[in-house]
Amino acid sequence: MCTVLAIDAGGTTTRAVIVDRSGRCLGLGLASSGNPVSGGIDAAMASLASATQRARAAMGAGSQNGAEPDQFTSAVVAMAGAGLNAPLEQISRALAPLGLRGPVEIVPDVLATYCSGALAPDGYVLVAGTGAVAARIEDRRLAAVSDGLGWLLGDAGSGYWIGHRVASAVTAYLDGRAPQTALTDLLLAALQLPALQLPALAEHRDERPVVLLQLLGALYAMRPAELSRFAPLAFQARDDEVARSILVDAAAALVDTLSSVRDPAVDGPLVLGGSVSSGLLLALPGGPFARSIREGAPPITVPDGIAGAAVLGLERAGIPVDEDTFQQITNGITALRDAARLAGDSQ
Repeated sequence: MCTVLAIDAGGTTTRAVIVDRSGRCLGLGLASSGNPVSGGIDAAMASLASATQRARAAMGAGSQNGAEPDQFTSAVVAMAGAGLNAPLEQISRALAPLGLRGPVEIVPDVLATYCSGALAPDGYVLVAGTGAVAARIEDRRLAAVSDGLGWLLGDAGSGYWIGHRVASAVTAYLDGRAPQTALTDLLLAALQLPALQLPALAEHRDERPVVLLQLLGALYAMRPAELSRFAPLAFQARDDEVARSILVDAAAALVDTLSSVRDPAVDGPLVLGGSVSSGLLLALPGGPFARSIREGAPPITVPDGIAGAAVLGLERAGIPVDEDTFQQITNGITALRDAARLAGDSQ
């Protein structure tokens, strides 16, 4: 029986699904970040293995038709552009003990996200989650890509980008260099630090407010990409002037990124991925971002690239994916997600 392992190695979450040639989803597994740039190669390999192991365990629990629950014939790993230099040998070594008996191919995560929403050969995709990247797709391949350069040099408008500015705005306020913002108490609460009281600003050590020193200690103990966890605070406080300006700037950055890959000669669907994209549409419904996104046909919103990774995995294995197979994949993944969520809620 031909089974394909598909992995979406995201900056926050790694997802693995095992599918058969008909598109039937046999098992789904989740783990932490699988991006070697933001988390390091060893941590990324561990996440790929963990998600695969959980998908394999789920496959074994529901195996039918004589399928071998611990083996699959090939694997596709969708990974951020900067992570495409991850050695295939390392990925193969990480997955071989878990049942891989065939080749591994790394594909761009932005292409997987597009294929999660559309079978059309040409179109566009904008992903804004932990990172941010846009691409033009032609003949189901990347024709142009903008950003996706990682937290240090790019990802403008991403969850990291927003979270970093949230942290910067709060520390600048506590340092006396910026206006007060509702983000302050939200950030302190997110880090389980005491809520800000006026006397707290008067309490100093080394000529700085103690609350600022506590905040700096908590922030610098984190990996840079982890700052993306603070992006939801800007949406939560979007009526605050500082928070709203952060969201407006993020939206403008994403408009620029998407505009840079548009080509009047290429028409096709626009697929949106990542929580930041959908969040900005809700938070700024009449702004330039919403107007740019809604040019032409309504965008197709997808939660991540795992369905597209499965589509690409089957195609790379020489198995055509038609509309029925595509629906089988997407519906199967949704059902597995719902089952996993219910199982988690019941525990």
